[in-house]
Amino acid sequence: MKKIKFYISTLSAISIASAVLYSGCTTDFLKPDPLSFYEPETTFSTRSGLDATLALADRHLRTYWGGTTTRDAWVPISTEYMLSDIAVSGKTDAGNIFADVATRLTPTDGAYDNNVNSIAYFWGQTYAGIKHANAITSFIDNVPDLDETTKQEYLGRAYFHRSFRYLALCFQYNDVPLVTKILRFPKRNFKTTSREAILEMITADMEKAVEWVPDQSQMDLIGLVNKGACRQLLIKCYLATGQWDKAIEQANILINQSGYALMTDHFGTFDNPNPISWPITRNVIWDLHRPVNKAIAANTEAILVMPNREATDATIQYKSMRNWGPMWNQGTALKSPDGKSLLAVGKTDPKYRAEYDINGAIGRGIATIRPTHFAQHGLWYVNGVDDETDLRHNSATGNWARMEMLKYNDPTDAYFGENLRLEHNGTLLCTDTIRSWFNWPHYKIYIDDPVFLATPNSNRNDGGAADWYFYRLAETYLLRAEAHFYKGNIAEATADVNVVRERAQCSQLYTTVNIGDIVNERARELYMEEWRHMELSRISYSLALSGKPDEFGNTYDENTLSENSYWYQRIQHYNDYYNKDKVTVRNRKYTMAPHNIYWPIPQNAINANILGKLSQNPGYDGYDPSVEMWTNWQDAVADEDSSGE
Repeated sequence: MKKIKFYISTLSAISIASAVLYSGCTTDFLKPDPLSFYEPETTFSTRSGLDATLALADRHLRTYWGGTTTRDAWVPISTEYMLSDIAVSGKTDAGNIFADVATRLTPTDGAYDNNVNSIAYFWGQTYAGIKHANAITSFIDNVPDLDETTKQEYLGRAYFHRSFRYLALCFQYNDVPLVTKILRFPKRNFKTTSREAILEMITADMEKAVEWVPDQSQMDLIGLVNKGACRQLLIKCYLATGQWDKAIEQANILINQSGYALMTDHFGTFDNPNPISWPITRNVIWDLHRPVNKAIAANTEAILVMPNREATDATIQYKSMRNWGPMWNQGTALKSPDGKSLLAVGKTDPKYRAEYDINGAIGRGIATIRPTHFAQHGLWYVNGVDDETDLRHNSATGNWARMEMLKYNDPTDAYFGENLRLEHNGTLLCTDTIRSWFNWPHYKIYIDDPVFLATPNSNRNDGGAADWYFYRLAETYLLRAEAHFYKGNIAEATADVNVVRERAQCSQLYTTVNIGDIVNERARELYMEEWRHMELSRISYSLALSGKPDEFGNTYDENTLSENSYWYQRIQHYNDYYNKDKVTVRNRKYTMAPHNIYWPIPQNAINANILGKLSQNPGYDGYDPSVEMWTNWQDAVADEDSSGE
């Protein structure tokens, strides 16, 4: 009940904040330019204003995964995956498909179409989230009668929100403008602040947050930022600043002393939505990722959950099956040997057969992104063995879906009831293998769609709103493994990775690990939870700081990652689209360049900063290494009240 109480209170708080915090303002603050910081001074006179702003910040976190509105064909986190080693854009019907990243990703073109990717969205929305946090830090002293402990709790949560967003910016965009307050007047003379300076600031802030924010066990509400979440973010800050021992210390506390534990057996509610057409053998991985189980008290693995329920005005529709599932019902792309298409029909259709209800079983996907061959196959080999008992890749339980598990479902088809096949007698039966033929983690992307469930004649099952993990303890083990690897503690790193694998009931455990094994385990465990590109960028930086080699024998310089990085080497070795230089869709070839590890600073942000000059990243038009930037975060903060006029 605590979870529901928080969720409802969040909804009411959002309406308050919208009226109080941004009264008289337009949605211009969403636009990706420095003007997004130009807001009238806002004042607080009651604690409810702080609560309202925190509610906005909490809800805003969910928008990174699902977007700000109901989206049919795009969710923001997909961009993080299509610019990584394990996925690419799958929109083969779009002439502007974002495949040719090496040439297309520029400060003015390609990056700023939210129907293609969410790079512009991340820039604008991340700074909007920073503004929510800054409203608290800027005006908390205006609220009377706050005791010091309460004030510190608010500040600690604000630091979490700001630090999380700056950590993302630092590894998506590299050096960026630093804004730590609600500005009193328009500022058009921003200078970029170096990543190293920003990382130093947010690390110090998170050290305070870990001290000030209470443990979940001391809180009445589930979904509000807690000490465990602050500690997890601090671990990432320590990894990003090369403080391996401190990262290990914080991970030890989170794993051993904070009341969390991995879930190792099935628990909670067994949600088996389609037992006739897609039977599930109950297992811990399936239960762990059922939305109904994510925020319950029995789930000791959840560090921070983002509550997101249907039938409320704060609902965010992830459209998970729509966006991440294969486009199996595209008639011209996938046919039976008899020439018949698969049917997406409602339960009232005469051709409907419950045991062959593909739509109800897996949803009607359109594959806005699709996993690479590596993500479907090579990733799952450990010790040279395809680990078939790994519950995260296990089809026998129903967790992992393969196209061959689907059955031809048109009763008039000569092959009715038989399993799908990619080819027949040497003839390819799928004309769009990018979008319509791949395997995927069904346990991760299946979410009940309330419209589909309530409409017997519906032929479209997209996926609805659902609680989503922000941080889980499984990631903590992998973060600790990473820190141990950088220190050369290979036995300890191996043990941490194996703990995660043992929970997944893997038959293959590591005898020793390298950084590639750790990053691979992140891909297996944290699909659609971690920000894949951002984390690979962060790991590339941490690996360079450590001086340790990657699995290919390469070492890196943290100052030249735009020329070569671990992120890029993983693209070259594992992403069979970007590394082949021959896969073409609508005259656009899948390509990726080393400098794409960092996204371009939007040109409209640079242009709007008319009394100063922002630094552009290497490899993009406008890059100028002579542009001055703040290398001390205190100097950047001191300059925030300067207008340059």
